[in-house]
Amino acid sequence: MRQNPTRRAALLDAAIEVLAAEGSRGLTLRAVDAKAQVPVGTCSNYFANRAELLRQIMERTGERLTPDPAEVAEALAAPSSPELVAQFLRDVYRRMDADRSSYLAMMELRLEGVRRPELGAELNRIFRVALEENIRFHLDAGLPGDRVDVTLLYLAVHGMIVDDLTVPDVLAGSAGELIDELCRRLLPRGAADNA
Repeated sequence: MRQNPTRRAALLDAAIEVLAAEGSRGLTLRAVDAKAQVPVGTCSNYFANRAELLRQIMERTGERLTPDPAEVAEALAAPSSPELVAQFLRDVYRRMDADRSSYLAMMELRLEGVRRPELGAELNRIFRVALEENIRFHLDAGLPGDRVDVTLLYLAVHGMIVDDLTVPDVLAGSAGELIDELCRRLLPRGAADNA
């Protein structure tokens, strides 16, 4: 397998675009070659098979959607409050809006994971780890709320993202206000409740 990291990333970015636009059925090595505008067969030099491509798409979407550590550190300089939590959640929504293809690709991977047990197992592992990391970050940062609060916020915001990606007129641009209200209603004021 070829090891040019720049070419591999470009192929994965093309694969994300294909998956987001065409769904799982449209994701072929040839379709990725066409989207990346490389010679036919290039993708097969980097990915042994479609299953390997799907696995690496999962990793690449994670890279693309991970927040900038400097922005996170800057935000954490503000006092701990429900408003700060809402800011972090609005940032998740902003990243979704800026990179809709990655979120759509992840939705397609979830559906594909239902049909392919090995992919489903990997997705379960990735999402369990991600949720635990989010909970740990929240608690370690001293943000208001506990594990259950963070889990409820995760579910609510990801539900909003699914609606925004699939039926955008349902929320009609009100996600930011809903996130603010969710945090006001769910999270305690004052010292973080890290039970």
